[in-house]
Amino acid sequence: MSPLPRTELARLIAAQVCLHACMTGFRMAAPLMALREGHSAAAVGMLLALFALAQVILALPAGRLADRHGIRRPLQLAIGVATFGALLSLAWPLFGVLCVTALTSGAATCLTMTAVQRHAGKLAHDGTQLKQVFSWLAIGPSISNFVGPFLAGLLIDASGFRAAYLLLALLPSLAWLWARQLTEIPAQHSEAPGSSGSAWNLLRQPDLRRLMIINWMLSSCWDVHTFLVPVLGHERSLSASAIGAILGGFALAATAIRLLMPWLAMHLRESVVIASAMVATALLFAVYPLVQAAWAMGVLSILLGVALGSVQPMIMSTLHQITPKHRHGEALGLRALAINGSSVVMPLLFGSAGVVIGVAGVFWAVGAMVGAGSQLARRMPSTATSPRP
Repeated sequence: MSPLPRTELARLIAAQVCLHACMTGFRMAAPLMALREGHSAAAVGMLLALFALAQVILALPAGRLADRHGIRRPLQLAIGVATFGALLSLAWPLFGVLCVTALTSGAATCLTMTAVQRHAGKLAHDGTQLKQVFSWLAIGPSISNFVGPFLAGLLIDASGFRAAYLLLALLPSLAWLWARQLTEIPAQHSEAPGSSGSAWNLLRQPDLRRLMIINWMLSSCWDVHTFLVPVLGHERSLSASAIGAILGGFALAATAIRLLMPWLAMHLRESVVIASAMVATALLFAVYPLVQAAWAMGVLSILLGVALGSVQPMIMSTLHQITPKHRHGEALGLRALAINGSSVVMPLLFGSAGVVIGVAGVFWAVGAMVGAGSQLARRMPSTATSPRP
């Protein structure tokens, strides 16, 4: 078995971080600028939705582009789109222009993530390496979710919004320093007639259909926690710093477990990890609304971060094993479509449901759903160390 090309993987992660940090920086800075200029909360909500909406629209085309052209062309396009959108806001920092930048940075992130995930899967030679690759790759967004907002915030306080926008406009160019050294992997074409076509045809495969349902459930749990913890904290009269610390503990725990996953991969089976995470999430959601103290919510948040943070490498490994090689990009596009569609729709649904059944009711309803869904995870195929077909 060939060793994992760690240098190639490091370049891939570095390019991913630079492009994704551009979006996460704007996702923090643009709403803040809009609020300071007196725009309503509804307008800011629309602005935030545009970051995810672009990824919903482009998910499937981005997957097909990656399948046809590999890694470099999608990254070149993502770099150009991200830089163009950032420069627009640098030149004309107006609300309408910020909306365009939200769309362009979201589109660039979609192109980047799909191409990077597809390329990373091609670097692995068996099930264990797939889990290791996607464990390392999952650390990238955790880094960029910190770097982008942190650097943008520092520059906003020190020199204003335009200084922050200038830095964010330069980040995609840094991505190309890493991307141009990547080794292109030739596109693979199926020789079987009728094996391609609409991406939706992939859902005819029962295992992939189950995996997409599981992925949507777990993504919804992530959205529930992010959306409702501030609401729950407000009901408990917690300070903003306490609520931030609770959410920060979740993010740190998710990152920490992903750091451990590459060394644990050979001992883990995908279906067992996913099913266990779903059961643990259901139990934690059952308890969450019952606790009052900030420290108790923090403990539950950390445990939830461990459970949900462990899942992505397992889902990505399974997806690459059950999908035809020449259609990995399309399958990744379907996954991105489900995740980003959920991020657009589910907060609206949670807000409406919270009015009717209360915050606790939403936690319990989603927990019951994901607990029941663990039965689907147990039926998923697992490959610990066997070579890839």
